[in-house]
Amino acid sequence: MDATRLDRRSVLMTAGAFAMLGLGTRTDMVARALAEPVTDSATAFNPMLVQNLAQQLSESDFVPPELTLPDSFKQLSYDQFRDVRFRTDQAIWRGDKIDFELQLLPVGWLYSTPVEIWLVDGASAKRLKADGNLFSIGPLIKDAGPGAPYGFSGFRVHGPINRPDYYDEYIVFQGASYFRAVGRGQLYGLSARGLAINTARAGGEEFPLFRAFWVEKPAQGSRSIVIHALLDSVSTTGAYRFVVEPGEATTVEVEATLYPRRALTHVGLGPLTSMYLHGPGHHRIDDDFRPAVHDSDGLAIFNGNSECIWRPLTNPRTLQISAFLDTNVKGFGLCQRARSFHSYEDLEARYEKRPSLWIEPKGTWGSGYVELIEIPTSVEIHDNIAAYWKPATGPAAGAPYSFAYRMYWTETLPIGWAGASTAATRVGRGKRDGTSKFVVDFTGPAVTPVRQLPVAVVTSNPGTVSDIAVHENPESNGVRVSFELDPGGTDLCELRLALKLGDQQISETWLYRWTRS
Repeated sequence: MDATRLDRRSVLMTAGAFAMLGLGTRTDMVARALAEPVTDSATAFNPMLVQNLAQQLSESDFVPPELTLPDSFKQLSYDQFRDVRFRTDQAIWRGDKIDFELQLLPVGWLYSTPVEIWLVDGASAKRLKADGNLFSIGPLIKDAGPGAPYGFSGFRVHGPINRPDYYDEYIVFQGASYFRAVGRGQLYGLSARGLAINTARAGGEEFPLFRAFWVEKPAQGSRSIVIHALLDSVSTTGAYRFVVEPGEATTVEVEATLYPRRALTHVGLGPLTSMYLHGPGHHRIDDDFRPAVHDSDGLAIFNGNSECIWRPLTNPRTLQISAFLDTNVKGFGLCQRARSFHSYEDLEARYEKRPSLWIEPKGTWGSGYVELIEIPTSVEIHDNIAAYWKPATGPAAGAPYSFAYRMYWTETLPIGWAGASTAATRVGRGKRDGTSKFVVDFTGPAVTPVRQLPVAVVTSNPGTVSDIAVHENPESNGVRVSFELDPGGTDLCELRLALKLGDQQISETWLYRWTRS
């Protein structure tokens, strides 16, 4: 496919949308779109445009976006890719007296799939063009040509999130359907995705992509920005609407409608992707000078029965998949609870500043389960953790499937929980050969201050738990639970711990999957 045909794809999709509105037959409009040249003139936009495009696109087979590039731009190295720089003085909306600016990201290196980016102002949209007006090309790339870098791979939004006189970056969309955000004072860490399909399943995972974005220009005084995205993959298309509001916790309201080409038997909603290499709760890798290396240290779930669950993350030797059955889950997320620099001792990565990400469903999501994927890794550059909601009944082929949720990129989870929360999990060698010692710290209103020591109820399946003890922990202003696990020759044990006063559980439920190292 040549570059001219790619450019015409946007016309094809727009024409198709108007065909869906009764302005011409689909066949006539497609033929006309392929025959007419692309112009830079604005086209009409309304909130239903992206849904119409997604629905129409679902009626034909998936065709991945392609871009024909000159030799100088094929297979850029990492250093060459970094030599393509957006001209910051050309930031979209700079000088327009609003608290938002866009900066564009070029194709190249790992980001070879082009995306269309449209600016929406009122009822019209205009597509941006990637060329020398927006980008400068450094000396590492020879013979780039005046049209370089030829395409976009994504964009980022800047604004005065940390101080009123400086526009910091706080959300970026780039690569497949991935995006990342931060709250005030945070650094990028884990990622979100538009959709997960067949994650960790036989036959390989399918990675949907956002092939086009429409970004609405915010009004003066607005605190949020609206972004529309067209999702596409072999199995489905989708229309997404994001409302992003930066702040102490940056929130993203997500509304999505899928148009499946085929039945989605294993689909993940609100998917999250993170990294866990090692930490005090799981140190299979023990030759690192840092006490912990991770973007997230646990999975939190607020289930339909109003039970709070905490599952520390691990870096196992073999792929691990865990399912947490539920009905109408209230929320889930991958969290970073260790917030001290001394938990990591990394002056460059500053893992203590990475955000937690909480997914709060809108409406009822019915029966299903939160699925946690833990993939072995030996280096921190690879994301090896995934979590999402898997509905019991997936979207059917040919029928629209809508869902919505709110995201919090935050330090503190936005749930009203008066019980004790897990502050830290530590695992080491037990007193006897083949045993492991667990030390779990709890903090929170239920144990701060400690008026009466609770009882720790600890079980293991299989395996045997012994030496259970509960102590006041004045250093954390909470309580510490310790116990020993004897796996009894098994390779995997599922552990469960909760604090009780009388018959009342006063802590979140701590779950841990022990595997033989």
